[in-house]
Amino acid sequence: MGMNGPSETELQDEEQKPADDISQIVTSTGISAAQSTSEKGDLGPSAPGKGKTVALTLGSGGARGYAHIGAIEILVERGYDIVAISGCSMGALIGGVFAAGKMKDYKDWVTGLGQFDVLKLLDVTFSSVGAIRGEKIFSVVREMIGDTRIEDLPIAYTAVATDLLAHKEIWFQEGPLDQAIRASVAIPSVVTPLVLNGRVLVDGALLNPLPIIPTISSHADMIVAVNLSGEDDRGRRLPDAAFENPEDDGDTEEWVEKIRDKASRWFDWDALKTFSPKKEGGSSSSPEEKISKAVAKNENNKKTPAIKSEPKKHQDDHETIDWDKLGIGKFDVMNLTIETMQSALVQYKIAGYPPDLLVNIPKNASRSYDYHKAPELIQLGRERMAAALDRYEENQNSSGPLAI
Repeated sequence: MGMNGPSETELQDEEQKPADDISQIVTSTGISAAQSTSEKGDLGPSAPGKGKTVALTLGSGGARGYAHIGAIEILVERGYDIVAISGCSMGALIGGVFAAGKMKDYKDWVTGLGQFDVLKLLDVTFSSVGAIRGEKIFSVVREMIGDTRIEDLPIAYTAVATDLLAHKEIWFQEGPLDQAIRASVAIPSVVTPLVLNGRVLVDGALLNPLPIIPTISSHADMIVAVNLSGEDDRGRRLPDAAFENPEDDGDTEEWVEKIRDKASRWFDWDALKTFSPKKEGGSSSSPEEKISKAVAKNENNKKTPAIKSEPKKHQDDHETIDWDKLGIGKFDVMNLTIETMQSALVQYKIAGYPPDLLVNIPKNASRSYDYHKAPELIQLGRERMAAALDRYEENQNSSGPLAI
């Protein structure tokens, strides 16, 4: 095979696989014998999961995907042997980095990113099909994982993408790892699609935000799924981090102004505002919270008797919200739309193929683009996985999936 990417047979199409032939989907198993004990944690006799194999599914959810790092760390520290990983979007990225043995390098990089660092990584494009090229970010990832091919990984790996033209789910289980990740994280209208072998590939979350099926044929002792679209956990949302160096604020303003001057399309600037830091004293509420408050305010105004008689409204009149005043843009509405769709799809996937252990990361823990919050989100992933494993290890004989 040449260097132009995987062949047509290497792009596995889920709909072309019969149910009784699913064992052919994942072809490699096991974990590298070269992996050091230090990477896998202290696996002493007391490790509850020692010897138990795990097939891990990592869901999509933008920056909340950092929680996957913490979840994996806890599994490894407790002695569970991860033999297969299936991921979509950020789940494909984190899973791929782990499978390639570069988790520490990736974690060191993302935990050092501040808001200004994230802004500098955004290579805004004037393309009509995506606000960001993503090449600055992926150049760092490529440097970490090198020319790794999926079939050469020590554990079974599947990255899920969506073929926009065929309207089908695509599984990457062979070929260059970096291409598989790049296709899986191409959020529609945000990151430009990957065109490969006649296919236009975007984020796998459009059809399967929690890809459990690819892990079934691994025959692991247990299937663990980490869902980034969990129910709201009020009060748990991570606060917006301030700049580490206040003196950089002027540099940030200057940089943002330059980009705004160059941006020739509304979406570029709207997208940039979503990633930009909040001013001191500004609202740190999520778009969803802002909209909910505005709707509630409208409802309260209805109940308040009017002092003056107002002209009777026409039947087709409807309530309005001052979107500009709320700071809600097209990019925010699109993101809420995608998250709503993903949350519904996840429930269908879990109902159809319930995992042995389901770990839920609340979707309001952070905004999808809070990529400067890696330390907090990694810790959240550790906490959620630890709590889930505690319950699992106490109730191993219970039937049905255990969720937390």
